[in-house]
Amino acid sequence: MTGDKTLSWAFTESYIPEPEGPARARVLAEEFGVSPVTIGVGATLRALAAATAAHSVAEIGTGTGTSAAWLLSGMDADGVLTSIDVEPEYQAAAREVLTAMKVKPAQARLIGGRALDVLPRLAGGAYDLVFVDGDPEETPEYVTHAIRMLRPGGILIVANALWHDLVPEPARRDEDTVRMRELVRSVRNDDRLTPVLLGAGDGLLVAINRPPTR
Repeated sequence: MTGDKTLSWAFTESYIPEPEGPARARVLAEEFGVSPVTIGVGATLRALAAATAAHSVAEIGTGTGTSAAWLLSGMDADGVLTSIDVEPEYQAAAREVLTAMKVKPAQARLIGGRALDVLPRLAGGAYDLVFVDGDPEETPEYVTHAIRMLRPGGILIVANALWHDLVPEPARRDEDTVRMRELVRSVRNDDRLTPVLLGAGDGLLVAINRPPTR
């Protein structure tokens, strides 16, 4: 006997109650017309940050701070989140959310600008976790930078990996779907990474940066 997968997805998405900080960011996202991460994705981000006691985390796509709020709630108490977004008004809203959560300014480094201009300036091998949730057209390049930035054992997380549930359908050949399908495949085949594809939100691609073999 098989149940309803849609109901199961909805149940997993509502399994964790959304804390006040991310909930406030979600309200602001709706006001700006921004698509925030789902509660299921946020809870996964928090759990992975906590599992690794993440101290140094980078995020591509601040939005109004929904994912930042989840990440910071799972990170080491003295950890630092570096978050990049091209829209200053989004980051102003995110700062409002994080301030209300009593996150110290030094713990949330919000950088304005195009991610592809900022990422080359971020240190290699220095980050415990990198979360990619930006322009789908540039996401493959973000991932290339993210892998460079991760320490051995660090975690790469890519949002929207199923791209509106179109990635599993081979007949879907629009540019964004093909781009994400090829990215999912390339991460799976990358010998430097240990990947898994999760069903949270619109698909969450997670990969561990393998320590070099001796």
